[in-house]
Order: sequence, then structure tokens, then C-alpha cells
Amino acid sequence: MEIDKSLIQNLINEAFAAAGNAYCKYSGYHVGAALLTVNGKIFKGCNIENSSYGATNCAERTAIFKAVSEGERDFEAIAIVGFIDGKEPDSYAYPCGICRQVMSEFCDRDFEIIVAKSVNDYKLYTLNELLPESFGADNMI
Repeated sequence: MEIDKSLIQNLINEAFAAAGNAYCKYSGYHVGAALLTVNGKIFKGCNIENSSYGATNCAERTAIFKAVSEGERDFEAIAIVGFIDGKEPDSYAYPCGICRQVMSEFCDRDFEIIVAKSVNDYKLYTLNELLPESFGADNMI
């Protein structure tokens, strides 16, 4: 499903708001995500770092886990933003491999991923474009 520009911009704004809550005292890199369900609800997430880096959780997974823990399972799109403390975003914040894998567990191949520097400077991808030939539930049978 193709989402309209005003909804994309709203998701980007929500992702920036979520990034403001990031706990990133080690990297100084704020990440925010806004996950849209098929029924129009938005779940926000931020990155949460830990001194034991392996215990860090990305913004995308935070948003997805919040939604799943509240019974949501049908997702349409996610907007992701990232920036260094005190600086304007100068690059797109793409989801890491683990986040892409988590998305593949809960989202269709045409799930839309929006990476943005601002509400007017963004790129749109499908999950299939960012994670082709993925390993998933079909491989477990």
C-alpha cells in the first residue's frame, strides 16, 4: 500500500519526537522510529544504549516490540531518523541487520521503510529492497 506524503511527514515528525527520548550517553547518536499499524496507530521507539553494548536496543525494535507487546501484529510502515547530539541530521539512518530481520518476522515484503533527514528530505524503500532473500518463517518448515 502506498502512503501519502502528509502521512509520511507525520511519521517523520513522530520519529524525531521519539529520538528526543533516546538514551545514548555512549555514542551521542539519537535514533527515533515511528511505526504505523494498518489500523492507523503509531508506536514510537528510541535507541536505548547500555554500557554492555550487546544489551543496546535500536529504535526500530523498541517500536516494534512495544506494538507487539500491546497485541498489534499488522504493520504498514516505519519512519526512522538519526542524528548526533546537537547537530542537524546529515545522513539517513538505515535500519541495522538485526532490525531488518525483526521487521521480516512481523512485516510483509512490501512493508514501507522511510529513512529521513527531515520531513522534506527522505527516501522510501520496501523491506524486500533492504532485505532481499531473507531468512524467515518459511525457512523453518
